[in-house]
Amino acid sequence: MANSKPYRIGSITEIHRLMGLPKPHHPLISIVDLKGLKNDTGIEAVIFDLYVISMKRGCDGLHYGQQKYDFDEGLMAFLSPGQILRGEENGVPEGLAGWMLFVHPDFLWNTSLATKIKRYEYFSYATHEALFLSDKEEIVINDLVNNIKAEYYSNMDKFSQDIIVSHLETLLKYAERFYQRQFITRKITNHQILNQVEEILATYLNDEDLLSEGLPTVAYFADTLNISSKYLTSLLKQLTGQTMQQIIHEKLIEKAKEKLSTTTLSVSEIAYQLGFVHPQSFNKLFKNKTQQSPLDFRQSFN
Repeated sequence: MANSKPYRIGSITEIHRLMGLPKPHHPLISIVDLKGLKNDTGIEAVIFDLYVISMKRGCDGLHYGQQKYDFDEGLMAFLSPGQILRGEENGVPEGLAGWMLFVHPDFLWNTSLATKIKRYEYFSYATHEALFLSDKEEIVINDLVNNIKAEYYSNMDKFSQDIIVSHLETLLKYAERFYQRQFITRKITNHQILNQVEEILATYLNDEDLLSEGLPTVAYFADTLNISSKYLTSLLKQLTGQTMQQIIHEKLIEKAKEKLSTTTLSVSEIAYQLGFVHPQSFNKLFKNKTQQSPLDFRQSFN
């Protein structure tokens, strides 16, 4: 019977044991071939105390945020220690191929990646916000992984760690480049998300009950769209050059101008209706964005 409670994996040796693989060549790093792999452990979800980088082919019908794709190109995902990985709903799909690279944080001690790796935002994206690779991009990544494999399966010496870390750092830099490309080239999906953000915001600003709870947060939009806050923030930065907060503020000012010019509500009443706890905060934001106070703006129509 499948175990619904996440299973915690803290070592490379434990991964190999669960997958029925021989002992790893190194206790802190391993590369596992996914071809022919069977998921018969009965474990539905695992929490790795490791960094996990994977490349998969044959993930048909993948869900990506709220979108579904028939996608058979290279697909990468990145997990940092403490994140949950859930198995395929119907088990390991037929024809699945690729690899998984497991790196224990201890392997990175005293190397350039020990702190740098935490700066790569895609390690905090959800697994359904994966990196889709073109054939050429997949070749680049696989060449780097083959270099890591060659070093991994050779006799480890005092140079091995530095060489593997160097290849790994190059791989992560390419992944960052390819993610930036993805934001640009997946225009239809990304602009659909942007349109949804605008629709959600418009609905929120027109709902007094929602506004009474305060202004919407990035997490609110991310949860509604079923994507991570980090991914949404990165996407908006690429598409608009703005943060979620800046977009919210722009719409708030538009709404405030409408109320100031078409109603007799006081500035304080408008502030409360727009989700501000303190009218002073509304006044400050309005003046910062328009170079006028709300009262000055209203009087300009008289």
